[in-house]
Amino acid sequence: MAASTLTEVARLAGVSPATASRVLNGSARTPGPDIADRVRQAAESLGYIPNAQAQGLAKSSSGLIGLVVHDIADPYFSVIARGVQSAARMQNRMVLLATTGGAPADEKEAVAAFAARRADSIVIAGSRSSLSEDSEGNAQLAAELDRYCRNGGQVGVVGHPIVGATATEGYHVVAVPNRELAGELAGALAAIHTGAFAIIGGPAGLFTSDDRILGFQQGLAKAGRPAADILRRRFNREGGYEAGLELAERINAGGPASETGTTAPERLCIFAANDVMAIGAAAALRSEGLRIPRDVWIAGFDDIETLRDFRPALSTVRLPLEEIGRLATFSPGETDDDGLARAVSGHVTLRRSTEPAS
Repeated sequence: MAASTLTEVARLAGVSPATASRVLNGSARTPGPDIADRVRQAAESLGYIPNAQAQGLAKSSSGLIGLVVHDIADPYFSVIARGVQSAARMQNRMVLLATTGGAPADEKEAVAAFAARRADSIVIAGSRSSLSEDSEGNAQLAAELDRYCRNGGQVGVVGHPIVGATATEGYHVVAVPNRELAGELAGALAAIHTGAFAIIGGPAGLFTSDDRILGFQQGLAKAGRPAADILRRRFNREGGYEAGLELAERINAGGPASETGTTAPERLCIFAANDVMAIGAAAALRSEGLRIPRDVWIAGFDDIETLRDFRPALSTVRLPLEEIGRLATFSPGETDDDGLARAVSGHVTLRRSTEPAS
């Protein structure tokens, strides 16, 4: 059976289609209570389903929030998404989701799709990149976001600003103090570990990874310790696993724990620039017969929920990921105080994966 139409509802209620539309699609111009009740009763008796696009036109709001993440299967992004969903529910809005794998060109396509559907706001979560292969995609994404903001859209970005974006109205950034917190983690570890350090990070040019690597090195320097060796791999579990295999080979060979030739008399302490890399590295170390923390120490960053089931408990930096998602969800009509970026804080959490020997 074909769906009933607005014209049929109007005919049954004895009103014009325009009047029926104002009642059912939420226009600010509504007729009297008696007419409105008649229209709603007619719609109910016919089983009429309102058109969301028509409602959006009537209200000048689609009731949609677009969310762009790299990988929803990654616990980091899934918890941020939960925060966005929580904020959207409070605003009586629905969330549209796009996963992009981190490519700016794909993020641009997602933003364009959300803009075409008249999303009230868009949230973008994921590390920015200055890699040469991303330069064209960055330019396209910046242009698309600027166009969206000029047309009244609201954009919330987690971490770093979109490379090349110039919009000021309707655009805000939830800043994450990656460098400062990584420095605090390095200082806390240097206070209990006298051996060598190694860092597992993402490709050079990935802003989040670069900030955390730089912060950790600065923290070591502040503690009077030599710089750590850096192994750069993909910024995911597989990248951590590959780096873990390489470090396990060095340790099992009994050679220097660092490529600078400094032999570590104690366990190597590994800092992975995110928790999923740390989980991958730990799996690789175990596969090569190394035990944590007896043979090697390891720490991560983010404190994702998956760590509840990880053994030994992983030392990391705890970020309020769900709150980050809520802060990034810009409520239409709101403005930031003084136009400043919204910031979050975190804290170092040391657990058994960096536990000193008895």
